[in-house]
Amino acid sequence: MSDGDLAARLKAFEGLPAVSEATGKDPVDAAMIRHWCEVLGDTHPAYTGPDAVAPPAMLQVWTMGGLSGHDRRTDAYQELLALLDEAGCTSVVATDCEQEYVRPLRVGDTVTFDTVVESVTGPKSTRLGTGWFVTTRTELRVAGLLAGVHRFRVLKYAPSRPVRDPRDPDRPRERRPRPVVGRDNAGYWEGVERRELLVQRCTDCRRPRFPWLPGCPDCGSAGWDTVRAAGNGTVFSYVVMHHPPFPAFTAPGPPGPYAVGLIELAEGVRIVANVVGVSYDKVRVGMPVRLEFLRCDEELTVPVFRAEESGG
Repeated sequence: MSDGDLAARLKAFEGLPAVSEATGKDPVDAAMIRHWCEVLGDTHPAYTGPDAVAPPAMLQVWTMGGLSGHDRRTDAYQELLALLDEAGCTSVVATDCEQEYVRPLRVGDTVTFDTVVESVTGPKSTRLGTGWFVTTRTELRVAGLLAGVHRFRVLKYAPSRPVRDPRDPDRPRERRPRPVVGRDNAGYWEGVERRELLVQRCTDCRRPRFPWLPGCPDCGSAGWDTVRAAGNGTVFSYVVMHHPPFPAFTAPGPPGPYAVGLIELAEGVRIVANVVGVSYDKVRVGMPVRLEFLRCDEELTVPVFRAEESGG
């Protein structure tokens, strides 16, 4: 099938429902709000107490299907995904989202929502591979009143050919997914390329923040500068990835489990990164770690954190 024929077939799905008359699997919940705020270090008083509201950025949380998935996806949306699979676009990566907040969500609210396929565009060639952008638009309601709108864009793509692992030239190796770099975080990735971990800092209230944002979540100021992280931190939390196997994130050899840590830096912010230097089953909360930079391939460098010997 030519790109033109495929484009015509994909365009026919625009405007069709993807999820219809769905209800969030759980009401807006104080425990989930607390977990979110603890992970992000958000202590705003509006998110606690008897009149607590949910942080606006949690909008998508109340529509997620979890491990069991969505049970209200339409046949049209399944056909769209199947058509892309048949075209060789079997991989998917989230690229960006946009949210509009109409009214706050309060503890106990039951969220209902409908999702439509807003657009399908492409083909687009990226370092990951060539594919098509699928944008969905979800309207969330409480008691029939619009609470917010969530646009979500994914790239369904055919993976590029694997590159050779410089540590094992005879074995093809998958590329790590490329980070999405935009105007709000370009400076961070430029710092990483220089092997510097830069933390944003508000020039008004002086609070450090990570990940990078266009404005201060505390005082609302748009002014900021950066602080170079010293590189020492501790494991605040972590998960061990067992499945699916992803060779791009593991050492040479058969793909296996690996640890992903939420690292609390001495500067008072937290960052998600691989924990290296110890077996995945030796990682512990509170373990001291030290910043390193991993050269993944000729184009990509990422920060990782090596367990200190005293923490092993």
